This record gives sequence, C-alpha cells and structure tokens, in this order.
Amino acid sequence: AMLDPDRGLSLTIARVVQRLQGSSLHSQLERQARVSVHKPEIKLESLKEDIKDFLKTSGWEKKLQNAVYSELNMFPSPCHPAAPPEHIKEPLAYMRKAQGSWEKRILKSLNSMCTELNIPLAQKRPVNEQKELLNKWNEMGTDEPDLSLFRPVYAPKDFLEVLMNLRNPNYENGEQPSFRNHLGLIQVPLKVKDIPELKEDFSELGLNIGQLGIDDSAQVPPELFENEHVRVGQKVLAEQDSAAAQQYVHQGCPTALRADLWALILNVSNQPE
Repeated sequence: AMLDPDRGLSLTIARVVQRLQGSSLHSQLERQARVSVHKPEIKLESLKEDIKDFLKTSGWEKKLQNAVYSELNMFPSPCHPAAPPEHIKEPLAYMRKAQGSWEKRILKSLNSMCTELNIPLAQKRPVNEQKELLNKWNEMGTDEPDLSLFRPVYAPKDFLEVLMNLRNPNYENGEQPSFRNHLGLIQVPLKVKDIPELKEDFSELGLNIGQLGIDDSAQVPPELFENEHVRVGQKVLAEQDSAAAQQYVHQGCPTALRADLWALILNVSNQPE
C-alpha cells in the first residue's frame, strides 16, 4: 500500500511534535515566550505574530529548526497504519539476529579485557581528570600512550567467518552450483545499485568537485580551496544551521572546526558540563 504524500507528511509532523513535546527545548521555548510578553514591542492585538517574530530574531526559531532536522534524520519514514503486516515485516531478521550475537560476542571480549586491566566502563571521569583532559585536549592527537596491554577485541578472520555464514532463509537458489557461487565468499543476495546509479549517488566525489585533503582537482589549487572552505565553514557555524552543516561536511571537515560542526549536525553541546 502506497502512502499518500499529504498523509505521510501529517504523520511525520505529528511524530516530530510528539518527540519534542516535554523536551528541554520545549520548556525553554515556553519560558522565552512568557518572557517576551512583557516586552514593549509585543502588542496584545498581534500577540501570536509578535511572539513568533521575537523567537525568530532571538535565535530560538533556528534552535527549533535544528531540533526538527535532527528528529527527521533519526527516524525512518513512518509506515501507513493501514498497511498489511506483510508490507511492514522485517525482511532482514536473519541479519539482525547475526548482528545481535556478534555484538554480544564483542561486548563479552571487551568486558573481559577491561576486567583484566581493571578499567571501568561507562563511568564518568572524576572532575580533576576532566580538567586535566581539557588542558591537554589539543595535544591528544600527538600523545602516544602504551597500548601493548590492549589486544584486538576481535580477529578479522572471525568477523569474515560470521559474514560467510550469513544465509537468507527466504532465498532459494536451488541445489545446482552456479558461477554466482564463486563470485565471492559472502553469499547474501542483496539488491545493490549498478555503476551509473552509484556515480549519480556519489557525484559529489567526482574529480571536478573539491575535497578537503585531496588534490585530485587541478581546477583550484588545494591551498586556495582549503582557505575558502574554512571561510564557508565559519559562516555555517555563525548561522547555526544544522542542515547546512551536514551539507558542508560532504566536501571535508576542517580540523579546527570539527568539534563545533559535528555538535551542530548532531544538535548537541560540545561544552563541558
């Protein structure tokens, strides 16, 4: 059953509103709206529009816009409530099951290693350690701690073995071996895009499109592109637009702006509590 576009939009809006109601942003918006009522520029006869204008000029509309964008990226498109079960069933249940068992295996290995090394997991750092970490934050990339006690959480051959053993129970290709059986070790029938479709999807990776840290394009010198890209990144941060930030990083994320850009994309704060 195809979902009517207008109906789908209504469901999406309802879902986002439900998610944002009761959030800290919702409380802050209500508080700001109450505060704005006492401002001289807010007139009783145009109360609703004046409060909207106040929230827009004070930057709260942008924060709401980023929150909505973040919610839209977090959830898949809703299914029509009238759709029959066969249209919304999970076709990759076998893969989810394999994923779950692999994650348990990884977690067991990680917990075992941390127990041996007496390293607690999921524990907030003490205040002194937090301050020490902040003081040397920019130097951490050059820090080379002794990692000899840490072993790999899993062996690559174990992961390959899990992938090789994946089988779709709903797929039957007959008992007769064919040339397809020899195309690779992983025999999972998944629909994939052909070369022209991939080229269209990843057009931003074309040789004529600039990428930070890649010198493929001879049209613009790398230094010139980098300087311009950083300037645009600073403008994106000044605008505090989450959607623009996500589009911007498609061409690379300057190291100096990385923390602020990803905080904006994920709609989180990167400031210490």
